[in-house]
Amino acid sequence: MLLNKLRREIVLACHHAGEGHIPSALSILDILYVLHRDVMRPQDRFVLSKGHGCLALYAVLAQSEDWSIDDFCQYDSVFGGHPDCNKVHGVEASTGSLGHGLPMAVGMALAAKIRKTDERIYCLIGDGECNEGSIWEAAMLAAHHKLDNMCCIVDYNHSTDRALKLGNVARKFHAFDWITIKVNGHYHAGLVMALNYPPCHAPFAIICETVKGYGVKRMENNPAWHHR
Repeated sequence: MLLNKLRREIVLACHHAGEGHIPSALSILDILYVLHRDVMRPQDRFVLSKGHGCLALYAVLAQSEDWSIDDFCQYDSVFGGHPDCNKVHGVEASTGSLGHGLPMAVGMALAAKIRKTDERIYCLIGDGECNEGSIWEAAMLAAHHKLDNMCCIVDYNHSTDRALKLGNVARKFHAFDWITIKVNGHYHAGLVMALNYPPCHAPFAIICETVKGYGVKRMENNPAWHHR
């Protein structure tokens, strides 16, 4: 199965590097796989705000490029621990400082509206990242401008629960006048349906219930494996 192959590549890349955010990448792998394979059009754009999960993005992009991610985090490698838009083809924004990606994506969506271009902007954020005020400032701005070409995907793997429980994230986005839906972030049919949600005069948030470290039992929901 291709996804098991990608999981293996992610784990081996981190093993060779001696470091990496494996569980964070495995948490979002299904989402990125479906988004890039079944949903995004050539004109659409994607921002991985949760930059430390970049190995999942590298592994998915490598399926259509002549790449190997075996040199992840090695000297002179283009594949760093956070994605660099100046080095990796297909990376729209250099991210990693949490809370920055969604504001950039909202700016892209607003620019597309001003230019009257047929672009849909997707941005994936983490649940811990929702502690950042910039996320909610961006959410308010997107709603004010009725950016129905903007889709925010929340990787809700509950990794932040030990420090601060977010509760009903869908209800929070709804309070900011976003259309919201909750799905299983590892169920492909549900992801395809949600990600293809038609524009409806408001920005759209998909709350994906996921398991951190999904697919590797010793890592699943184990904080010791966050970066290791």
